[in-house]
Amino acid sequence: MADMVEFAKMNGLGNKILVVDMRGRKDKVTPEAAIALAADPMTAFDQIMAIHDPKVEGTDAWIDIINCDGTLAQACGNGTRCVVQALSAETGRKTFTFQTVAGILNAIEHEDGLISVDMGKPVFEWNRIPLSEEFHDTSRIELQIGPIDAPILHSPSVASMGNPHAIFWVDRDPMDYELERFGPLLENHPMFPEKANITLAQVTAKDTLRTRTWERGAGLTLACGSAACAAGVSAARTGRTGRKVTIDVASSPSRQPLIIEWREHNDRVVMTGPAEWEWSGRLDPATGAFGRDPVGETGAQAS
Repeated sequence: MADMVEFAKMNGLGNKILVVDMRGRKDKVTPEAAIALAADPMTAFDQIMAIHDPKVEGTDAWIDIINCDGTLAQACGNGTRCVVQALSAETGRKTFTFQTVAGILNAIEHEDGLISVDMGKPVFEWNRIPLSEEFHDTSRIELQIGPIDAPILHSPSVASMGNPHAIFWVDRDPMDYELERFGPLLENHPMFPEKANITLAQVTAKDTLRTRTWERGAGLTLACGSAACAAGVSAARTGRTGRKVTIDVASSPSRQPLIIEWREHNDRVVMTGPAEWEWSGRLDPATGAFGRDPVGETGAQAS
């Protein structure tokens, strides 16, 4: 039991998250453990949010973000909200500052339970997203799938929100498209040397979008917070909406929306939405072996 750590099974709009408490330890959640946990129906997840001791003064924790295929991710907005809810329940605090490979994230839990995360500044330069070809205008690049004279998807907006995103604008419900078929092809397209998150976005009003995402390293996901940020920013950038949008995540089992605000005064993107605790347990970060807490017992991440 000495090697076991506490974790919580959570979700953000259906985005399946494991929040793992690695504080006080020097080891990490291994790719092998992540793959094993993802393969078990009880712990199947989109991202692991592994909370480590802070590396720099003024931050509350370092967070490793791990995809279900064992690879590392740079950003996960839905997962960050889950971390905030878990730590808020543990400590009674409402504001937090985290460090990830993508930079510093500030977050706050509001009185109504919704959580806002400052996701940082969007990146539009082609070589920083990155793309494999030079585009001076990344609000619309040359990329399509389907017949050349009648493509099914084409001309995406691309951006980085700590990880690469391609937003394909569609004129009907994103659920009508076979994203499970196109997603793997586009994620691994040579245009994206570090692969990419692929989102279908439909503008439903001047301040609302409906989206669905194929997530890099995770596949067809119920929700993706950084993709919602990229879609909101890209919609504003292309004149489809203003700088604050409500996003209906089409694939999410929750009907709660995400609010994305691209602030003009500092260029930062703030995402607001819910998080939900499901159950807690203990796991071995080396192997992925786990046990669930008895009903009524919660670990430190979900007390």
